[in-house]
Amino acid sequence: MDLGLKGRACAVTGASSGIGRETARLLCAEGASVLLVARSPEALAEAAEECGRAGAAAQGNAAPLALDVTEPGAGERIVAETGDRFGKLDVLVNNAGTATRRDLEDVPDEDWQAAWELNVMAPLRAMRAAVPGMAERGWGRIVNVASSAGKRPSAETAEYSVAKSAELSLSRVFADRYAERGVLVNAICPGPTSSELWMDAGGLADQARERSGRSRDEVLESVATKRPIGRFAEVGEIAGAIVFLCSERASYVAGAAWSVDGGSVQVII
Repeated sequence: MDLGLKGRACAVTGASSGIGRETARLLCAEGASVLLVARSPEALAEAAEECGRAGAAAQGNAAPLALDVTEPGAGERIVAETGDRFGKLDVLVNNAGTATRRDLEDVPDEDWQAAWELNVMAPLRAMRAAVPGMAERGWGRIVNVASSAGKRPSAETAEYSVAKSAELSLSRVFADRYAERGVLVNAICPGPTSSELWMDAGGLADQARERSGRSRDEVLESVATKRPIGRFAEVGEIAGAIVFLCSERASYVAGAAWSVDGGSVQVII
């Protein structure tokens, strides 16, 4: 299936690893030009090189931008850098995010604020910077990577859950405002995924092990078997859904909050 992304200019935040990196790679493989945004210059350089190789046959391009998306002015810088490198910005994927497992009562005020800045204010600023140009040209795609926790909050990831719920509302209000001008805004709600966030040393699996007293394998098995599909997602399964929403093929999807969670959140909306 031709997704109609060849020649499109894209920006993906949180692109140095996990879902963001795979999303950038798939976009490049479709022939898009992608600005990869994250904080680590070294990891970004490696990711951009991988994406460039993936896009070679389809004439896709990749470039890195080392940037903390919570900085004031980060949204404007993303739009400006994409324009300088690729001429415009057609597609924005707000993927940067992280989570910590702990009890609700253990979350200090500064971490509530940090979650809000990363998951709500950073996407807001990026969208606010990106939308005018998209609307003027009559075409744009924005995908905000939220979480199943935004639909079914957890007291073990309280500040993350609350911020992701807000991100879903943020996506909806932008979708309602700009859909008729050709800018389609949607959200993706992944469940537990075999990415660095869960699987790296000190990640969510290890945090859950420390809190529960169970082994790492027991934690992973318990989390996986709670999904109707019976396993963790692979990063490519989440990235594939994101890339579809970035495409011409998603021309009648606006304001959605797609669950890509193996059936974790058992609702029909």
